[in-house]
Amino acid sequence: MKREFPKSPLVGVGGVVIHRQRVLLIRRRREPLKGQWSLPGGMVELGEDLTRAVRRELKEETGLDVEPVEIMAVFDRIIHTPGRRRRVLYHYVIVDYACRWKRGRISPSSDVMDARWVRRAELPQYHLTPLASAVVSEAFRYFEKQTKTRKLAER
Repeated sequence: MKREFPKSPLVGVGGVVIHRQRVLLIRRRREPLKGQWSLPGGMVELGEDLTRAVRRELKEETGLDVEPVEIMAVFDRIIHTPGRRRRVLYHYVIVDYACRWKRGRISPSSDVMDARWVRRAELPQYHLTPLASAVVSEAFRYFEKQTKTRKLAER
């Protein structure tokens, strides 16, 4: 699958893993976003459904087993070459899922320079893209609402 200068958009998935009031972030080793902090994820393989792709990609990149529970965002990431004759360098359609941590310890793969749990108050120092920041905020709200709903049901 050709990622640079693709003939059509490529489908990717991301996982917003919230655990103990922290979110899982990775620092990318490859383009796009090489060297930047972002959400873990990757490409959907032929014949693979989205939730299976999220589980596989997060296991491969971080060593963690997760359970995708809710779609947080669907968006395009389109990057053009610079200059007058702009061409599409990358075009991904990405589906980000809120995920629950199930088991495992962080063990970054060769695609990842670093991976860590980050508290909400520390997020600004990781310079996430505006969209990633919004998705992380939405996932925190989603899990807070789930916790409140569960506590009300237990009364």
